[in-house]
Amino acid sequence: MVKYQDSALDRTFAALADPTRRALLAQLVGRRSMSVSELAQPFAMSLPAVMKHLDVLSDAGLIARTKTGRTVACALTAGPMQEALDWLARYERFWSEQLDRLSAFIEEDSCPPNPASPSSAGSTPPRKPSSARGRTRRS
Repeated sequence: MVKYQDSALDRTFAALADPTRRALLAQLVGRRSMSVSELAQPFAMSLPAVMKHLDVLSDAGLIARTKTGRTVACALTAGPMQEALDWLARYERFWSEQLDRLSAFIEEDSCPPNPASPSSAGSTPPRKPSSARGRTRRS
């Protein structure tokens, strides 16, 4: 059985896997902070449901919550997102190198065209006209 490790990277990707949580984070981009009720407004779900999503984001370290009186405000924290970006960058380099190698292979002139093949002649010869129409059932 595979053991689940509760690493920060695992929590980050688990939090980002949900479209509602990604939408909540998108609202926070470029803003200092927003109240929970402001964040919940565009969603057709209850406030407790939004709070559960915010709990997951907070546990992953993607948001920070502060309470002033009865108002809870959320702010974006970029640290875990940077760790995820660094992890993804390794694979981006891998795939870029692989695609560069594929491109170089395709651009090589390692297989010259066969002069005997019809496709290398430049154009295909004209088709012969079809013969006269055959007998039909009614004739």
